[in-house]
Amino acid sequence: MILNHQIHVNETVTAKNPLVLIHGLFGSLSNLGMLARTYYESHSVIQIDVRNHGHSAHTAEMNYVVMAADILETLDALNIQNFSAIGHSMGGKIVMQLAHQAGERLKQLVVLDMAPFAYQESHHEQIFKALFAVKNAQIESRQQATQIMREYLHEEIVIQFLMKSFNKGQWLFNVDALFNHYSEILNWKIIQPWQREALFIRGGKSAYMSKDEHFNAIKQQFPHAKIQCIEDAGHWLHAEKTQQVLDEMNKYLY
Repeated sequence: MILNHQIHVNETVTAKNPLVLIHGLFGSLSNLGMLARTYYESHSVIQIDVRNHGHSAHTAEMNYVVMAADILETLDALNIQNFSAIGHSMGGKIVMQLAHQAGERLKQLVVLDMAPFAYQESHHEQIFKALFAVKNAQIESRQQATQIMREYLHEEIVIQFLMKSFNKGQWLFNVDALFNHYSEILNWKIIQPWQREALFIRGGKSAYMSKDEHFNAIKQQFPHAKIQCIEDAGHWLHAEKTQQVLDEMNKYLY
């Protein structure tokens, strides 16, 4: 599947690998915009809507093998062979799957607050309840949708993030497919070790990269990885502490 994307071509840095930015669950290509815009001056940058998100196609199938294949098909359509990738959360798992499926093409890898690990706990039960409540209400108004969301969710920043994908009475992401495949999104199949250097950046207040089992999974599958922590940041570390995340990425990316 060729995905919806935005590409910023920098003709002055053709020797550098383009950067591919991949968002997380319920997101869209704009989510990593604060990072993408910073790299416009130094790299060509491709921002992507993964399947069932943003303006990319909806489909009943959703797992990391097909999501990584979508990225590669999109890059093939753009005549991009070698690239580096940055992924947040679910997008981080897509990036890690790319290391398995296209390890020779992928030159550098940055993962934001996600481990190559099969998580068991659900972080999104209330979010799905809110999304389905809005969908079933069949309303057009953003104000009405927001009011319904507040009956289920109490973090305004989460509500406003989700509302970015509400357009003309519809969710841009495929709520049914995301719900039906949620266990696959949490899951992970261990990959062969990727032998290049990689960068993992975690939020100090986030639970996604906080346990020995998370760190052990990284070291097993990405033995040359460096793990950095952004203190006082949660799962949305790139939005909360943008400059600190960029500082760590700049030490690694070439």
